[in-house]
Amino acid sequence: MKVLVVGGGSGGHITPAVAVIREMLEMKPRTRVEFWTDRKYYKNVVKITTEIGVSWGSSVQETNRRQPYIRVRKLWAGKFHRYAGWTFKDYFVNFGITLKDLAWGNIVGFVGFVAGTVQSFGRLLLPGKRPDVIFLKGGFVGLPVGLVARLFRIPYIVHESDAVPGLANRLLMKHAAVIATGWSELRGVTDYVQVGIPVAAEFKLVSDSQQKNLKKAFGFDPERPLVVVTGGSQGSLNIDNAMKEILPEMLKFTSVGLVAGRKHYEDMVELKKYEEWDKAKLQSNFRMWEFNSAMHELMGAADVVVSRAGATTIAELAALGKAVVLVPFEQLPGGHQTKNAERLYEKGAVAMVTDERMQQQPGILLEEVRHLVRAPKERATLAEKLHAEARPDAAKSLAEIVLKVGEEGVSKQDQKQVGGDEKQE
Repeated sequence: MKVLVVGGGSGGHITPAVAVIREMLEMKPRTRVEFWTDRKYYKNVVKITTEIGVSWGSSVQETNRRQPYIRVRKLWAGKFHRYAGWTFKDYFVNFGITLKDLAWGNIVGFVGFVAGTVQSFGRLLLPGKRPDVIFLKGGFVGLPVGLVARLFRIPYIVHESDAVPGLANRLLMKHAAVIATGWSELRGVTDYVQVGIPVAAEFKLVSDSQQKNLKKAFGFDPERPLVVVTGGSQGSLNIDNAMKEILPEMLKFTSVGLVAGRKHYEDMVELKKYEEWDKAKLQSNFRMWEFNSAMHELMGAADVVVSRAGATTIAELAALGKAVVLVPFEQLPGGHQTKNAERLYEKGAVAMVTDERMQQQPGILLEEVRHLVRAPKERATLAEKLHAEARPDAAKSLAEIVLKVGEEGVSKQDQKQVGGDEKQE
């Protein structure tokens, strides 16, 4: 069977897709898998697939290969730039975005979309080159592929991680063979299968002794509380700026691990003065990374995690069972991070500080973290409730759906036979 997986535009689309691929190859090792992603995330996909023991390379190597194999290919893609709730003043005064920048960014995005559509058409034109099924993990990179798949009548599955579908997924859902979701409710959609959000198998509960060993492995005092702060692989400028303000005070009561992100790391180098080493041994209670490829270990070591509210990150933290302070970014289209965080906050599964409040008063984030560090029972309650949201079988369920559609061509009406929990509103 040939399976095409498409994901990119965000690291939150890459890791769930790889988790599903891993499950598919466990079930059917001879499945031929291609992964298409945008140029920005190509190296990430290659790195992650290599780390899980799956080789990659050219199509020539693929023939008659006995070991699990993925062919990773770059795809042109374009993003339409828009932000929820931003006024004219926000665009052109508060955030310094000129009309030229906005117009040019969307022109480039449109050209990328057209190029991706042409590229997808060329790759899928010949019947012998077409996959039996396509798995679209979300993001703008999947839109041109889905439109061409519809033209050639290739069945595809869409997975939406957030409670509010993104623009690309909204356009693709109408003709999807199966719509799979990470949430029990999906705004504007009435016919879908809830499977949860796939995460790598490495994201799982750690014991107290394992947590101490992980702290020690990263150089931290295993007996001291650890707060891990992350804004995602690219980082969050607002969270980073807040950390500049509150880090000295935080270090008085906890160790801190900061993943500043590739995009903003250079702006945070001044914080390296708090990271002291002697003969390759950490002497201080602070470490900062541009990016950490072992986030399951770093967050597993944490007593408290401060994070954006992306759906995949939340799913990973739920699998780890951590006490979390979510800082949703309100300006994203559809406000999906805010809705993700509010849903869990209302259940008592996370603490929450809005991005706007944090920018105005970084001390609010400091006090929320201080409170949780000093309240172990409350941390345990938050961790337990968040862990209850985890769906450890999500990757397996999605893999079963993809393989089933590829084998039989399952339509929406056949979802009950495919697997997962069907939801009707």
